This record gives sequence, C-alpha cells and structure tokens, in this order.
Amino acid sequence: MKPVWYPSPAYTQGSHLERLMQRLGVADYDALYRLSVEAMDRFWAATLEEIGVEWFEPYQAFVDLSRGPAWPEWFVGGKLNLAHVAVTQHLARGLAQQLALVWEGEDGRVTRLTYRELEREVGHAAAALKNLGVEKGDRVGLFLPMIPETAIAALAIARIGAILVPIFSGYGAEAVATRLKDADAKLLVTADGFFRRGRPVAMKPVADEAARLAGTPKTLVVKRLGIEVPFEAGRDVWWEEALGEVRETAPTEPMGSMDPFMLIYTSGTTGRPKGTVHYHAGFPLKAAQDMAHLFDLRRGELMFWFTDIGWMMGPWAIFGSLILGATVFLYEGAPDYPGPDRLWAMIERHGITHLGISPTLVRALMPHGTEPIEKHDLTGLRVLGSTGEPWNPEPYLWFFQHVGRGEAPIINYSGGTEVSGGILGNVVFRPIKPTGFNTAVPGMKAAVLDDEGRPVVGQVGELAVLAPWPGMTKGFWRDPERYERTYWSRFKDVWVHGDWAMLDEEGHWFILGRSDDTLKVAGKRIGPAEIESAAVAHPAVKEAGAIGVPHPVKGEVPVVFVVLNPGFEPDEALAQAIIEKVAEKLGKPLAPERVVFVPDLPKTRNAKVMRRLIKAAYLGEETGDTSALENPEALEAIKKARE
Repeated sequence: MKPVWYPSPAYTQGSHLERLMQRLGVADYDALYRLSVEAMDRFWAATLEEIGVEWFEPYQAFVDLSRGPAWPEWFVGGKLNLAHVAVTQHLARGLAQQLALVWEGEDGRVTRLTYRELEREVGHAAAALKNLGVEKGDRVGLFLPMIPETAIAALAIARIGAILVPIFSGYGAEAVATRLKDADAKLLVTADGFFRRGRPVAMKPVADEAARLAGTPKTLVVKRLGIEVPFEAGRDVWWEEALGEVRETAPTEPMGSMDPFMLIYTSGTTGRPKGTVHYHAGFPLKAAQDMAHLFDLRRGELMFWFTDIGWMMGPWAIFGSLILGATVFLYEGAPDYPGPDRLWAMIERHGITHLGISPTLVRALMPHGTEPIEKHDLTGLRVLGSTGEPWNPEPYLWFFQHVGRGEAPIINYSGGTEVSGGILGNVVFRPIKPTGFNTAVPGMKAAVLDDEGRPVVGQVGELAVLAPWPGMTKGFWRDPERYERTYWSRFKDVWVHGDWAMLDEEGHWFILGRSDDTLKVAGKRIGPAEIESAAVAHPAVKEAGAIGVPHPVKGEVPVVFVVLNPGFEPDEALAQAIIEKVAEKLGKPLAPERVVFVPDLPKTRNAKVMRRLIKAAYLGEETGDTSALENPEALEAIKKARE
C-alpha cells in the first residue's frame, strides 16, 4: 500500500515538532522519536517548555517508579492547576482578546468567549461551586450537552481542586446514577435540556431520577432551552442565579502533579463501568502534547471534534486546545440537521481549521454525495482527524479527497480513555498510508507483541506499550486490582492495550480491531474491519459490522450484518453476492457464513459501532452495559435474526 499524503513545507515549517526538534538539537523526526522514548525526561521537559506550561512550584524529579511501572508518580514535587494552564496563564501572554471558545447550538445560537471572558466565567463558576459547598477533592458530576457552560464548569471544578465526573449526555437515569453513586458525587451539574434534530430533549427529569437513585444531594441546572422542568427548592439551583450571586472570583487552588482532577468512566462488557482516574499533570498535558505533535494545532486555530463531554475526546478537545492557546469549537446537535451540509456549513461559517470525526460518521454522510460539501468553502480546513475505530479504505479516501481536497492530512489517532490520548498517530513529517498510522506517538514506547510477548514486524499481534508515560490513568477508582488485571497481567511490566495491530516493514502501523472483536477462522486471525471493508466494496452496502460465531470445524466463522444503501432490497441473491465480494477480496476461507440485513447497527453517540453488543445479541448472550448506545432498538433486529 502506497501513501496518499506526503510532507510539505506548508505543514512542517513553523510546526510544533519543528520547534521541538530545534530546541532538542535533533536532525529529523526519527531521531526525535528515539529520544522521546530513550530520554523521556529531556523530551517532556522540552515539550512542556515549548507548550508553555506554568508551574506554581517546579517539579524536582521527572518520575518515581518505586511502586513499579503500573503506578508511576510523575513530575514529583511539582504544583500546578490545569485551569491556570488552560486559561489564566494566557492573559499575560497577549491572548486576552483572542477567542478561546466558540459554540453553536443546533438552533443556530452562537456564543463566543475570549480568554479574558472565559477566565471571568470560570472564576465566577468556581466561586458558585464553593458557595454550594464543593471543596477540594469532592466529586462533581457533569451531565450536560456540549454547550459553553460545559467547558466553564469543567474548568471551574479543576480550579478549586474538585474532581470532574463527565457523563454522556444521552444516558438514561440508571447509567447516570451508576456513575454518580460510584464516584460518591456531591453535586450534579445538568441542563433543562438540549436540541436533537430540531426537537427539545429534556435532561432535568433524567437528572432528577439519577440523583435520587445515587443519593446526590444537590443539582445545579443550566437554562439551555428555557422549558418548564421539575424544580425542588433547596435541592435544585439555577446556574444563572448561582453565578449571579457571586461578587468575586474564586482563587485557583495549587494542586500536586498527581492530584486527581477527573474521574471518567468507560463501559465494561459486564459489571460496573471502570472509573479511570486522571490527574492535573497527566491527561491535560498528554492531550496538549498530542494536539501539538500530531495535529499541530497552533495559536489562533479552531479545533472541532464531534464528540460529547462523556467521551474522552470531549475533555481532550477542551483542555488540549486551550492549553495550546487555540480555540475550541463546541456543537450540541446532529451533524446532518437541518440538512446534510450542517458540518460543512459550520466549518465555513466559523473558520474551523481542525475537524475530527469518526469513520462511522463519514460513512453515514457519504450517501448524501459531495454536493453538500461543494456548497461550502473548506479551504481553511488544514488538518483532519479521526479516532474510535478502524477505517475502511473507501470512506477514508472519500474523506481525504472530498473534505480534505486531497491536501489536508488525516491524522488517524488510536489510544483510549485510560491512555489520555493516543498510542498511535500520524505526524506531518512522514508520509501517510490510507487507514494507517505513520508513528507511535512521541513518548509512547509502543510495539506489536506475539503470543510470547516478543516484538514482531509484518505480522498481527497485541498492541502494547513497553514503558509508562505521563497521562496514563492512576488506576481505576477504588479498584486497583481490576486495573492491574486489565492492562498489566498479560506480560510482566508491559501495558497490553487490547487492540490487534500490525507494524509493516516501512514503519507504518495498522489497527485491526479490539482483541475481543478479532476473529480466528481456521487458525487465521483477521480483524473485523477487513471483512467489513470487503463487504462495503459491494455497491449495495452502506455499512457493515462483522463478528465471529462458533463453528465446530473452523473454530469461528464470520457473520456480517449489513445496512443497505437506498434503492436496494434484501434478498438471498444479494446476500450471496456480498458473500462472494468478501471472498473475492479476502479469499474463500474467510467468506462470511451468513449475511444478515438490518436497518441499523448499534452505535454510541460519537458513531462508534459496538460489535460486542452485536455479537451478544445475535448469540443470545447477556449484552451487559448498553447505556452508551444512541439507538438501542438496533439490537432488537439483530436478536430477531437468530430466531
């Protein structure tokens, strides 16, 4: 496979990486990456100086590994506060009047805040939280759509030393309550509601039931819609009134480098969700580092990642953009409402330079064709981003050629919530191959390991990280054994991430799917994305989801769930044609046992296909935690297919 994008002076000159190479005195990117994993202390000191991170007290040692690689202490003795690093410190650097945040509501409302205005709002919100009894170390749930108050509240929570618990805005009451109760939250911040496809969606009743179930004593409510909602005096407080009572801003609390600022939950296949613990000198600094080194987000540029505050990429986009002195763009609504050009219209309207969306969302937009894109001037769009799942080649190239005009690189990005960002990514100093990654992220000592734990090239294995890094989770909330079992139990002192990957001879990486998603057919391991890409190559197929089901001879065989493009009707002949297309692409031994036509695939709000739920529903197994799904009804069609 040949690259489709190549470095050019337009991207390398003036980049964060170029400046870092000059600061460290290295000749090229390969030398920089080697230094980043062989002399991490030098690399991180230079990176934080280049970014401009201000410490209240400088750190005395880069890392303390006395408890082992699973439990490092980073930037020992240092004190800082992410709210200061993200907002306050910029005021003295000439950025007071620069835009920090731009928000557009689905109804067309727009809010713009400069760094000075954001600093004032965060300071007032921090004082309001203190007036409500929130203290250092208290947990505060954030159950909000992507509105300005979401960023303000997150920063205010950090400013006073409390701990943010971001929660997906589409969850039901039980899912919200599970997270509030596990965190023992003192306060829940929510809204009366938000717009979704032109309709008001009430959040307050869900928040009330969640608070009741979890025993959360107080609720702070933002008036987003201005609709009538249940309101209990003494328990409920309006955001606008709470901030209106503030006469002065709250001071910033100096925090130890490893003091927690965020507890963010990831859904488990079974059992309670995992609460990943992140600290002031971890997640936000890793987010800013990745944005600088991979996405090259510069001061004055606008970052828009289509996501939710409950997913890692929500806090990542807010904190990382602001730390770099850039502008974060937030949007609460659907990407194709009121028309299929909504995303492209916002890019033109606001001058967005960096756009991050998932492969699934690209596939959903492709049937609208290129006309919605061509209606808008996207020449200001400098960098594209994607994360969440492996790509299929066709949507990747569509995104690159039509949205990026064949000029803007796609920065493919893979890591996770527990990582605080990426393990693998792309940099603008190397060519980029379709669907792949041209580097391990600087500072991440990544490898592909075989079944014996040996690094391999040119074959599929487990994606692993061979040394700890700043930003890795400080364990799971009140469950250290589960954390060690999840990531550190396979090979001694090695983080095994749970992805199947392949590193080719030219140094390009490819993710083939989650380890528990990957199929092993007649002894051959294959990622579901490979089968899905082959199925999508048939003109009738809009989307595909592949799973493995038990087989008495082959061990496992593929079953492919297909969503059809308009104009095609499901029948046996079409199913056989799709099977033959996969066989043509991958070989007859890997052809699906069955094609199942469904109206939709189960997805999260950020458009990630949940293969584990497809498999559980089809096999009649317990589906576990389904609270992240935007369309749980999609599982019913899959359950019926097995009958």
